[in-house]
Amino acid sequence: MEYNEHIMRSPKILTAAALCWGLLAEPLAFSQEQRQEESEDYFKKWLREDVVYIISDEERKVFQQLSTEEEKEQFVEQFWFRRDPNPRTAENEFKQEHYRRIAYANERFASGLPGWMTDRGRIYIIHGEPAEIESRPTGGTYERPFHEGGGSTTTYPFEVWRYRYIEGVGDDIILEFVDPTSSGEYRLALNPEEKDALLHVPGAGLTAAEQLGLASKADRPYFSPGNRDAYPLQTLRARDNPFDRYRTFAMVQAAPEIKYKDLQELVKINVTYENLPFRAEDHYYRLNEAQVLVPITLQVENKNLAYRLENGRQVARVAVYGLITSITNRIAGEFEDDLQLAYPAQDFDVGIQNSAIYQKVVALEGRTRYKVDLVVKDLHSGNVGVVRRALVPPKFPDEKLMLSTLVLSDAIQVLDQIPDGEAMFVLGDVKIRPNLNRTFRPGRPLGLYLQIYNAGYDQSTFEPSLRITYQLMKDGKKLVETVDEEGASIQLASMRRVVLIQSIPSQQLKPGKYSIRLQVEDLIGQQSASAQQDFEIEADRGVSRQDAKTQRAPRGEKQ
Repeated sequence: MEYNEHIMRSPKILTAAALCWGLLAEPLAFSQEQRQEESEDYFKKWLREDVVYIISDEERKVFQQLSTEEEKEQFVEQFWFRRDPNPRTAENEFKQEHYRRIAYANERFASGLPGWMTDRGRIYIIHGEPAEIESRPTGGTYERPFHEGGGSTTTYPFEVWRYRYIEGVGDDIILEFVDPTSSGEYRLALNPEEKDALLHVPGAGLTAAEQLGLASKADRPYFSPGNRDAYPLQTLRARDNPFDRYRTFAMVQAAPEIKYKDLQELVKINVTYENLPFRAEDHYYRLNEAQVLVPITLQVENKNLAYRLENGRQVARVAVYGLITSITNRIAGEFEDDLQLAYPAQDFDVGIQNSAIYQKVVALEGRTRYKVDLVVKDLHSGNVGVVRRALVPPKFPDEKLMLSTLVLSDAIQVLDQIPDGEAMFVLGDVKIRPNLNRTFRPGRPLGLYLQIYNAGYDQSTFEPSLRITYQLMKDGKKLVETVDEEGASIQLASMRRVVLIQSIPSQQLKPGKYSIRLQVEDLIGQQSASAQQDFEIEADRGVSRQDAKTQRAPRGEKQ
């Protein structure tokens, strides 16, 4: 589907003669070098401290290849997303628990090192609190159990942690931590003999077999692993097998396997630095007393997509998935679509400078908080982008003058009739394609769309009486103000809503950042309300509208 030139029904607002002004310089708050240094320090700390025990080797390798701050931020967001046990909740429980464990480790296990750097801190951060802890902070006399050879000895301070189950490791996992220096720094022990303070003292701390002269210390499995099964009077358990001990010792210190990799088991989130960035935005319009109409719009830069030559055209294909849930974990909406962009060879170089845009309209309860998980996947490259947003539809009370979201658009078209069925970007008989970047080219359409609710109506004419003031501002200063008291910008007026459509001539606007403020005064109801949006005029790239034709359609829509 091609989007043609827009149609507006709002003449003579903001004349070009009134739009001639200079561009004011804006000082930087701090230098780019300082900002870059702070960013680099943050990401170094994140990799070397925050996630050092839980990041996989594959992920670490990918992260170290990233070069830009944007790539690293996307990676960090995706890192936590892949571990979120329940993407439908507003919070990431895994992330919260991980940082709680770090704080606890620093408070509980610090010695000469911060708690997170100690062996106990490492195990606690990876696996959490054990089911049981046997603590002997002063060591002392110790009666060995028979699987350790029996007999009495003296030990260093030590702790025994028992986990009933560790995923990927096994059931009933027993870990010992020994403090041989009595400094408070407990080390994860590979063998039970490591806690024996008399291990190297001749004739002291003997086992039952050694007391009876059946063996010597040199015969212990600690010194002679081959004697494990031959050491007298020692009843060994299966877990005492040296190979099992080495396996457990290694696996409890390894990064845990990622358990949650899918969103609704529909789209796999790949670990890659070639993520697919996209923008997402939601707008709010009153539907009825209880419900709000919420268009959710996604925008992907064409240059970030992969293209293949099909029938003489460069074609990109994208899959979109969305899941909307309430704070009670109730699914309020779910959608998926396949999109296609296609360019003839002669238009491809210009087309990739534009963006693809998709919209899904849902009806939600007012004043109820929702969360939407959005996933976009490039079907040619496999790159995936993920965005999570809060949706908080406002309540539109009957007694108060209220406004919808003020939408800035580069294409507003009044249709001859209301389409049958669902159509993207259509509200009633108006088609509005939002500009999520809020960036416009000089001389190109810059349209405003707004709905007004609960305006007073003249009982004789059944029409509202509104004063609508448009203010164009730059750097907080008003440049142009135009007042519409005749309704020139009103496209529709009914008892349910008033629809405004307005255009701003941009031919004389110099590149820079601006704001548009709209003030609505209800002269009958004696109420007022306002809305404001920022936008930017970019430098002219010399690209004509004819060159910038873009094809984009959901699955099943005619190309």
